[in-house]
Amino acid sequence: MLKSCSITMSLLLFASAAHAGVFLEDQTWTELRDAIAAGSTAVIVPVGGTEQSGPHIALGKHNARVKFLAGKIAEGLGHTLVAPVVAYVPEGQIDPPTEHMKFPGTISISDATFIQMLEQTGRSLRHAGFTTVILIGDHGGYQKDLVTAADALNKEWGGKGRAIGYHVYYQIAQHEYVDALRAAGISEDEIGTHAALADTSLELATAPEMVRQDKMKNPSVTTLANGVYGGSPARSSAALGQKGVDLIVLGTVTGLRKILGGN
Repeated sequence: MLKSCSITMSLLLFASAAHAGVFLEDQTWTELRDAIAAGSTAVIVPVGGTEQSGPHIALGKHNARVKFLAGKIAEGLGHTLVAPVVAYVPEGQIDPPTEHMKFPGTISISDATFIQMLEQTGRSLRHAGFTTVILIGDHGGYQKDLVTAADALNKEWGGKGRAIGYHVYYQIAQHEYVDALRAAGISEDEIGTHAALADTSLELATAPEMVRQDKMKNPSVTTLANGVYGGSPARSSAALGQKGVDLIVLGTVTGLRKILGGN
């Protein structure tokens, strides 16, 4: 009987640990407290954005993708957790509308508000016991704001904690991933810059439920008026997107280890 109870208790403890995983929002406060006490003192703040990505990708594209990738990066780093995704970011002017604000569903806040939100998020996480706060962003328009917020926090903390605005995460998606697609024989007319093959393939590899694959293959989708820039998503695939996943995760983990003093 005692042996059976011991086995049952072990299974319950294992299930609790597995359920908690790397995502802060999936943990109870006591689980989080214990994880920090056990050495998980680094936290990633994944920043997404709520914006149009053509008729074939849901508005939460960046949010779903950056959460998936942040989880993989945290696992690769070890002793690292992931904060909830920041979904409201600068997306252009509202009146008159600019950039993605010309499309229904895009949500924009000012750069000043965004930076303040990141700073206050960092302070909250530092108060919880994290000593390293890493900001990564899946959208190009606010990369400089990540660095600005991290610099402000580092000045405020005076060495008693560290913030990192890690823009290399985004650069890998824009350069190494695109190079890998070219090497796979994908043309510039397909790769595109927004909601075309590169973007759509990466989403298929990270959050396929966000992609309407029937609309993806419709030639009429590929227009500026529809919010697809510089290419066609028709031949997008999870296999092509996985090239980006592998490069982003490995490159970010490797780069952050160097900064943090790991191997």
